[in-house]
Amino acid sequence: MVLFGIGGSTATAAAVATVEQAVRADRGGLDLFTVSDHPYYADRLDAYAEIGVVLGRTERISGLVSVTNLPTRPAPMLARTVTSLSALSGGRIVLGMGAGGLWDDIARLGVGKLSPGDAVRAFEEGIRLVKQLGGGGEPVTFDGEFYQVTALAPAGEKIPPVWTGSVGPKSLAVTGRVADGWMPGHAADWLSERYRTSRPVLDQAAQDAGRDPADVVTVYNFPGRITAEPLTKTRGDDGRWIGGSPAQWVEELTGAVLEHHAEGFVLFGPGGRPPTNDDVARWAEEIAPAVREAVAK
Repeated sequence: MVLFGIGGSTATAAAVATVEQAVRADRGGLDLFTVSDHPYYADRLDAYAEIGVVLGRTERISGLVSVTNLPTRPAPMLARTVTSLSALSGGRIVLGMGAGGLWDDIARLGVGKLSPGDAVRAFEEGIRLVKQLGGGGEPVTFDGEFYQVTALAPAGEKIPPVWTGSVGPKSLAVTGRVADGWMPGHAADWLSERYRTSRPVLDQAAQDAGRDPADVVTVYNFPGRITAEPLTKTRGDDGRWIGGSPAQWVEELTGAVLEHHAEGFVLFGPGGRPPTNDDVARWAEEIAPAVREAVAK
């Protein structure tokens, strides 16, 4: 099934309205509510606190931190967080993981800076360790370069699917080896140069690890306008999606699924802003059902 979600605000000032929007998305039949993770900004909500409240107020939508700032949320504790949220919500959680990017900001939290190479190796270790810390079984002892745990019992709850926002070739290779999904960085879509050059790196790493590349799904952050009338151009001179009428969105997204194997889309407003309530309604009531119907044919 094609997944449809929305990207929510993390602004503290918009907290009440954001939760209300998530509830509307849930009632509208959407699949994902996503938030970013920037704990060093005082005017932003903690991502997992926000997702926890949203899951408590909804019934079917899944929460996703896109993506978890791993340097500030060590892998063993992250595993405990997501298995707890999974148990509390009936499994309505996806685990987004990232290597960390804004290191000057991260360092202000007292976290030691890592070189790019170290950050990617810690990223892979973190995913591997998290995946061992759910689903029950024997206690885990892990003696890695960055993580060490001793006789730590896994949670009984399964670890949810792990999606990344990998950008560089080394990080993409990690995604191919150990992750379950990929959300291309910088809101790149299936027609972008970034996708065309990145997905083969991911696929090759998956094959080299003995995996089927198709097991790593691609879900897109997809900003744009939803207009009452069709636009004469739905993409700009740079090739990026601008938006259009619901029918134009349906045509574009149906092609993405059938021709480019897209597995899902997370709606943002222009410039990556959270969508408006009117856009969420059109996304849930008009665009998502029509794409699903077209794909099913």
